[in-house]
Amino acid sequence: MLAEPERQAVVSLQVERGTTAAAAVQRCGLLDGRADLERERLGLAVFGRVVADDRELEPGDRVEILRPLRNDPRARRRQLAREGRSMGRRSAGGG
Repeated sequence: MLAEPERQAVVSLQVERGTTAAAAVQRCGLLDGRADLERERLGLAVFGRVVADDRELEPGDRVEILRPLRNDPRARRRQLAREGRSMGRRSAGGG
């Protein structure tokens, strides 16, 4: 699974026992032709838990491709606190 602000891509894939998370991502093709996504900066997770590239998959695992955050949420919270605002939907989003 690769989630982006404007879309989400999900690919179902059958892999052999011993396949690693990185090998599954390579095989699924979600990163093919995506020069905008630097593989070295991407992380991997299984069901929301960060894993190493060499983690062997179990039956039913959902591998997630993690993009780097554009903004550090902690820094954003500190900035909003200095402004007397919070991360709430209306105050942080400007609308």
